[in-house]
Amino acid sequence: MGKFLIKPATNAQFKFDLKADNGQVILSSELYTTKAACQNGIASVQKNCHLDERYERKVSANKKPFFNLKASNGQIIGTSELYESAAGMENGIASVKKSGLSTTVVED
Repeated sequence: MGKFLIKPATNAQFKFDLKADNGQVILSSELYTTKAACQNGIASVQKNCHLDERYERKVSANKKPFFNLKASNGQIIGTSELYESAAGMENGIASVKKSGLSTTVVED
């Protein structure tokens, strides 16, 4: 199963990445002002990642598919990388559904 990596960001903020078993980043969070808020974001991924309706499938300005994982209130919890195809994006969603249930959290 994957793991969450909490790391410091600019201006004393925090963010997390969800990594798959192979070490690839499959979901990146927004910036949080505190580590506790970042940890709450991870808990939100764990709560929402298995629900297909929480995934917002989008296409970037350069026509590459990506997705956002949203909480029940509609707030974006995390964003994927850009994919070459819709099938690749769907594989990414499947990976988040599996890895997002991880309870392993490490700090950078």
